Amino acid sequence: MLNVSHYKHPDEFPIDVQQLFAIGEQESIESSVYWYRNLINTVYPKDDGINTYVLRKNGKPVAALPVRSIKTPFGQKVEALSNYYTALYSPLLTNELAVSDMTILISAVKNAHVSTGIMTFSPMDPSAGSYRTLFLALQANGLVAFKFFRFGNWYLQVQNDWSTYLKNREGTIRSTIKRMHKKFLTDGGVLELIQDATQLERGIDAYQRVYASSWKKPEPYPEFIPGLIRICVNRGWLRLGIAWLNGQPIAAQLWIVANGKANIYKLAYDEKYKSYASGTLLTAMLMEHAFEQDKVFEVDYLIGDDAYKKSWMSDRRERWGIIAYNPKAVAGMFGLCKEAIWRTLKPLLARLRTASAASKVRT
Repeated sequence: MLNVSHYKHPDEFPIDVQQLFAIGEQESIESSVYWYRNLINTVYPKDDGINTYVLRKNGKPVAALPVRSIKTPFGQKVEALSNYYTALYSPLLTNELAVSDMTILISAVKNAHVSTGIMTFSPMDPSAGSYRTLFLALQANGLVAFKFFRFGNWYLQVQNDWSTYLKNREGTIRSTIKRMHKKFLTDGGVLELIQDATQLERGIDAYQRVYASSWKKPEPYPEFIPGLIRICVNRGWLRLGIAWLNGQPIAAQLWIVANGKANIYKLAYDEKYKSYASGTLLTAMLMEHAFEQDKVFEVDYLIGDDAYKKSWMSDRRERWGIIAYNPKAVAGMFGLCKEAIWRTLKPLLARLRTASAASKVRT
């Protein structure tokens, strides 16, 4: 017997749903109750479109789908409960779930928002079974689904100790660490690693001061990162690195270590002190700790193909999304037409760009 229920906030989850999210947490902290509670409280505190749909099979939760419904001029749009803070989204699925079961869950979501024209879920792991299951379930509901690229993801498979790993890095990195660490210390610099609650608020303040002095745009949701840091310290996940120069924080990095993985979540530095390469020094300190103390098997740079990441990481994978159109809704049909045109023109435009580049080389 299958039935679907929904909850507006993780604080409403009954014990069995909490247990399902606890299983998801073992794969990714972004599938945890703690992550979603912080995301809703700090980013979507007054959003009535938040729901987590839960499918029970014979009374046992076998799937959960956190989503956000958005009203548009042409109807509803349903999307993954995520935003640019999210490096990996996934439905929470158990091994007992069949694609036909997931089809029932998607149908319930679709029926709850009768004017829904578009559903979109990202960023996801395209190699995961949950990605395929979700895609097939959307199709089975009469939606026309497409897969799309989101971003590259550089990561390191840890196979050696720290000293061996460092020897295999580019000479410029090793030289920078050696030279600048000496200069940094001589000029009054200190590298600090915060992991527990005793220095927590001081660490949050230092992080925020560095971020405000960096090149980065102000956070539109300023309570999200402090909330995440507090969660991490309570869960034992926190690795907050701060570079101090004569008592002033000049660089900060937030790493999250859980389930044998170290995620490099946030980094910033004060550009006035760029010459100290404090970001490189912090990365080296945190990387060594992840290797030697945390004994991680993976270090993950999460979002983006920034050139510097290749110098530290060993492999690249991709995160993709799914967009599905309801051809029976105005917004869905309009979006489907746009999608079809773009997918037809995209390879043609790529060939034209290639031909143009080749022509310039010849001339």
